[in-house]
Amino acid sequence: MKLYYITLNNSDEARQISRALLEQKLAVCVNWFPITCAYIWQGEIKEEPEVVLIVKTQSGYRDKIEKVILQHINYTNFIAEISPTDINQKFLDWLNAEVPLQPLHS
Repeated sequence: MKLYYITLNNSDEARQISRALLEQKLAVCVNWFPITCAYIWQGEIKEEPEVVLIVKTQSGYRDKIEKVILQHINYTNFIAEISPTDINQKFLDWLNAEVPLQPLHS
């Protein structure tokens, strides 16, 4: 299982990307929520609203997920792949039933 932590500009982008990922069976579940982002840009501290999208999926889908994201945005965002270790079995059963496992590359 993999989680993807993705930053976006707004909830509309998160909704569109989420639906595309679910429709293409690239995720079993997605969550998004508003946050505030503080960062340094050209020597100045900036603050602005942002939306975090969390994608729950199988291993091996990063490239396909990134392609879907790029169909909906044209700016540089943050995408982090997280490998959780202790996941409840009922969730894993649901994930395995809905999102195909990717074959291992040889």
